[in-house]
Amino acid sequence: MKIKKGDTVKVISGANLNREGKVLKVFPKTNKVIVEGVNIIKKHAKPTQNNPEGGIMEYEAPIHASNVMLVDGKNGPTRVGYKTITEKNKKEDVTRKVRYSKKSGEVLD
Repeated sequence: MKIKKGDTVKVISGANLNREGKVLKVFPKTNKVIVEGVNIIKKHAKPTQNNPEGGIMEYEAPIHASNVMLVDGKNGPTRVGYKTITEKNKKEDVTRKVRYSKKSGEVLD
């Protein structure tokens, strides 16, 4: 997935259009993400020992990763690409795959 936990994203379609938030959890198998403060649902909960009052609880529900776009600091929403970078280590050259912003060309990781 091109989106990771901790990224700031903007919703580009659906009921929560143009809302921004931080990614709290990523589900790669289902290609969904949970974004802080976006796609809030209400759930009725019975009283338990952990929650003695019960009542109506609010949670963030997962949204599909195709409905969010990564926000690159000062440049705003951007598409994400991958490229390999060769770094010189003490003993050898190390190549690694990194994410980069297609709008600015800066490495994100």
